[in-house]
Amino acid sequence: MKSLRTTSKIKKIVLEFSFHYEIWKKYRQLKIKRKLTRQQKREIQAFYRRAIGRRVPLIWHKFLYSRTGNYSPYYIPVGVYRSEMIGRMNNFPFKDAYADKNVSEELFPDVIQPKTFIKNINHHFYADGKAISREEAIARCQNLDEAILKPSLLTRGEGVMRLRVQDGVTDRKGKRIEQLFDEYERDFILQEAVHQHERMAALNPASVNTIRLLTYRHDMEVRLIYAVIRIGRAGQVIDNESAGGISTLIRPDGTLGRYAFGAPGYDMVEKTDSGITLDGYAIPSFPEVVETAKRLHLRLPHFNIAAWDFAVGEQGEPVFIEWNADPDLSQSAYGPAFGENPEEFLKEIYKNRNTRHSYW
Repeated sequence: MKSLRTTSKIKKIVLEFSFHYEIWKKYRQLKIKRKLTRQQKREIQAFYRRAIGRRVPLIWHKFLYSRTGNYSPYYIPVGVYRSEMIGRMNNFPFKDAYADKNVSEELFPDVIQPKTFIKNINHHFYADGKAISREEAIARCQNLDEAILKPSLLTRGEGVMRLRVQDGVTDRKGKRIEQLFDEYERDFILQEAVHQHERMAALNPASVNTIRLLTYRHDMEVRLIYAVIRIGRAGQVIDNESAGGISTLIRPDGTLGRYAFGAPGYDMVEKTDSGITLDGYAIPSFPEVVETAKRLHLRLPHFNIAAWDFAVGEQGEPVFIEWNADPDLSQSAYGPAFGENPEEFLKEIYKNRNTRHSYW
């Protein structure tokens, strides 16, 4: 038992260090590098000693201060969040099964979602709620106008592909649909592309520009932690920042913030590539999207924190895209993830056991 605890502790340290190293590399890419004053360093460490009982690496605060020009002691070091905090909020052994994109229709049957053509779960094909053969799956996908093919267990836009199929031949270098199935191998989903509201499409017509919400559940109350919008760049299908997109905050009244942020090393922008000025731009149906996410969160008893991706359909209807049990924090776009002075919130989290040990 002692050796297992030692191994877990070592793995936690290695995981946290890997995140610190990654953000250090991103910090080096920034054009402007701001230094923390001695007073700021003391303020940060005093807060974290009170809130979680230990000091934290300062590279995250340096990175976010340099990138945004806004200092705060309440930025959350993502290495600490990943290795310690999220495992105390969510029950990690259930993560992959619940967050599988292929089970969203069963978890949330009463919310609008993109039409699904076929699913592949552990090499097995499904359609219309029943198991089908590989041959039938191929036959069902011979002619598709606009479709999205993506892995069902990955996040951050990894492996997402937009395609058309005519007589079994795709517009992806002429590959046949069965060849793409072979390349994805297992655990993927093929859905109809979302047709979004004109105000959402105006931000970047090539991508489905999604609303990302972070919600937290305490007993029977679900509260919105923050909201941002993710916007693709010109000609790009993916809106994730990690895939080249940009993001900015959504204010409580549903309007956008002044600046959007992309990958480190790129300047923050005030307009999208399509020429839309961000500041004050109104997002359609924002209150309805928030209320939908809150309602759905109550169906996830093993997860107190969750991220939600929604599109807005042509008629203004919220369209559920996916949810994430292990979400990133959008602190460049939004600011300190858990608000100003989240001391009591963090103290409450740290009363829980960390369930992430088996995933290190």
